[in-house]
Amino acid sequence: MVKNEDEDSLLKSEQTAMNAITIDCVIFGFDKGSLEVLLVQHGEGISKGKWGLPGGWIYKKESTDSAAHRLLNELTGLDNIYLEQLKAFGDPDRFPLRRVITIGYYALVKREDYNIKAGFTAADAKWYKINNIPDLIYDHNEILGYSLKHLRNRVRQAPLGFNLLPEKFTLLQLMHLYEEILGVEMDKSNFRRKILHMKLLVALDEKQQDVSHRAAKLYKFDPDIYRKLTEKGFNFEF
Repeated sequence: MVKNEDEDSLLKSEQTAMNAITIDCVIFGFDKGSLEVLLVQHGEGISKGKWGLPGGWIYKKESTDSAAHRLLNELTGLDNIYLEQLKAFGDPDRFPLRRVITIGYYALVKREDYNIKAGFTAADAKWYKINNIPDLIYDHNEILGYSLKHLRNRVRQAPLGFNLLPEKFTLLQLMHLYEEILGVEMDKSNFRRKILHMKLLVALDEKQQDVSHRAAKLYKFDPDIYRKLTEKGFNFEF
C-alpha cells in the first residue's frame, strides 16, 4: 500500500513539474562608437512578425551552453562567441500559453567581425542601437535591461570590452567606449588620470595619422596587466 501511495505521489509530481525551459541570448555589439543589440524577427508561431532576443527550446540531450550556441548560430549565423550565463527568468506569466522558464546568456562583440544572416525560425535579424529598442516579445525588454545593467557593472570591475577597440587607440576612443556602454558623460582629465593610474596601457611613440584635428597620442594594452586585472578584477569608478 505504501508503495502504491509513493508511486501515485511520484506520478503527480512528474505531471506538475516544470518541463518547459528555453534560452534567450543578449548579444551586444560595438560599432563606430555605438552600442547595439542583436534582435531577430520571428517568422512563425504566436509571435510571428514581432522582434525579440535570439533564443528557443533546448534539446533533451544537450546542455544549456550548447543550446545557447546552437540557437544563436541557427537564428543569426553567429558562431564562436564567448557566451556568459546571466540567470533564469521565471515569472509565471512571462509566456502567454503556459509556464516557461528561460535562461539568459549575454556577450559583447565587435560588430564588424561578424556577418549576420537570419535563419531557422527567424524572418530577419539585425542590430538595433541601444537607445532605439522596439517593444519586444514577452519579457525580452526586461531581460535586455537586466543584461545591460549586468554589463555596466562588469566593465567597472574587469577590462571587459577592451578588445572592441583597434590594437592602437587614443585615450579619447577608450573614454568614448566607456561612455557608450555605461550611458554616462565623463570628464576627460579625470578619466585620463584614473585609466593611466591603473598601469593598464602602454604609451606608444606614435600619434594618429590622417586626421583633420590635432593628432593624439596612441596607446595599446599591456597584455600581462590585462590578464591580471581580468582574473582579479578592479574597481573603476568615475
